[in-house]
Amino acid sequence: MALTIQRENDVWVLRATGLLRKSELDKIQAAGAEGLKAGGNAKLLIVAEDFEGWERGADWGDLTFFLEHGHKIEKIAIVSDPKWKAEWLAFAGAGFRRAPVKYFAAHQEDQARTWLA
Repeated sequence: MALTIQRENDVWVLRATGLLRKSELDKIQAAGAEGLKAGGNAKLLIVAEDFEGWERGADWGDLTFFLEHGHKIEKIAIVSDPKWKAEWLAFAGAGFRRAPVKYFAAHQEDQARTWLA
C-alpha cells in the first residue's frame, strides 16, 4: 500500500493504493495533525486508485484524530471505484461530522476539486 498526503494550499490530497494499513494511516494522521496545529482549516481530497480495502484485524475504531481535529476539516471529497463508495463514505464519517462528505467516481477528480473549491 502506498498512502501519501500532499498539501495544495488549503486542500490536502490523500492518495491511497492497494491495501490500506492502519500503521500507514496513523503516520498520515500524525502529519496532518501537525499541519492543522499550525493554524487554519483544511479541505480533504481522498483519491483511491487500485484500492484493495482495509487491513483486517486492525483497530479502525480509534477516533482520536476525528475528535481532536475534525472541526478543522471543512469538506471531504472522495474519488474511488464505485464498488468502494459505501465503505469510503462510512470511513470518512459521512453524516457524523459537521463537514460535508461527497463521493465522486474514479474519473471525476476534477469535479471533486471543483466541489472542494
